Amino acid sequence: MQEIIERQLSAEQRMMRDTIRSFVDKDVIPFVRKNWKKEWDMVPENRPTLELLQGAHNIGVRGLCIPEEFGGTPLDPATEVQTIAMVSEEISRGDSGLADKLAQIWKVSMLLANVAPRHLQEYWFPKIAEDPSFLLSHALTEPRGASDRWLPYDVPEAMMHTKAVKKGDRWVINGRKQFITNGYDAKLYVVYATTLPGAGITKGTSSFLIPRDTKGLTVARCNETLGGRFMNNGEIVFEDCEVPEDHCLVQDIAMTRAGVYFRPGKIVVAAKNLGVGMAAFEATARYVQEYVQGGRILIKHQAVAVRIGEMITKLNAVRALLNEAIRAVEAKTHDAEGLCNQAKLFASEEIFKVCMHAVELHGGNGIMLDFGVEKFMRDASLFLHRDATVDISKFKIVKAMFPHTAGKYAGPEN
Repeated sequence: MQEIIERQLSAEQRMMRDTIRSFVDKDVIPFVRKNWKKEWDMVPENRPTLELLQGAHNIGVRGLCIPEEFGGTPLDPATEVQTIAMVSEEISRGDSGLADKLAQIWKVSMLLANVAPRHLQEYWFPKIAEDPSFLLSHALTEPRGASDRWLPYDVPEAMMHTKAVKKGDRWVINGRKQFITNGYDAKLYVVYATTLPGAGITKGTSSFLIPRDTKGLTVARCNETLGGRFMNNGEIVFEDCEVPEDHCLVQDIAMTRAGVYFRPGKIVVAAKNLGVGMAAFEATARYVQEYVQGGRILIKHQAVAVRIGEMITKLNAVRALLNEAIRAVEAKTHDAEGLCNQAKLFASEEIFKVCMHAVELHGGNGIMLDFGVEKFMRDASLFLHRDATVDISKFKIVKAMFPHTAGKYAGPEN
């Protein structure tokens, strides 16, 4: 596996990878094991990761995608997507919750660098770059509209229930967002809302930059998830929330302009998923070569060896498809959209199987909270549902392959 990874990376990327791997091995993994009980504390504020964010800040990984002129870490544009995928995998190998926190900074920063007015970039990017605790959030999902928003059907029924109305030189926003990564802790949100009702999601949706302390924005609750629990997922309510006119990032066609975020976003999700799978495999590979059962180490039992062989094959297959999707995105090929969804879909299903094998090969230890292996399966389970469910991803793949003949969105019941 190591040889496959090495072949994909430049010398500079390998140096970055080694730095991040050292941080994960020396700081992240020990932190997670030491604080395994805090993961289950139902008071979100008691699940701290500030020291890990500080560590990520110290090695420059927090600042990826923040423009260098504002204090960010520079990336080669030609291999930017590959680098972010590599970093996502390595961080997630230590903890997928930390990877979720950082990935939102990277992805939202990428979006702001492309669509935010210059004066907003000058105001916010230095604050983001300088403060290790500064988290960003991308608020799209709603209680009555989640994965169907990812369908490639531009119909009124799929539009945001959150609405923004222009009043003088202000926008007034009302609605609710749910299942939002970093939603409970973020200091700055990119929020999507309907501005042209009935126009279709790609023609009537606008995006807004909203600071946490804006009047009318309320963080309603922390969603207590099965995995990734060192990232606090949140629910946000907007009640006559007013923002200045210039805080509208993209008016009416925000979903189209967000393409700069969505495709690399699928890559990042698949890479984070792969990181969880790699962690599960590495832990299992060590265990089966050390633990004795039936008078011999586990790996000498053929049933165990068969599972180890299946795990590494699945991981290599996920990596191969992910790399193909990365190449397509960086080359801007016509099949990039389909490949990104295929990589995300394939990773979510196969990595979950890898983590199931990990739990089962650890026997009774596999389901003990203090042992730490069950965490891999819990973390992997989230990827079946995030950035579109498995079935929605399949719909998108077919739509990308057969845009003129694939089925149409059914719409509401009559």
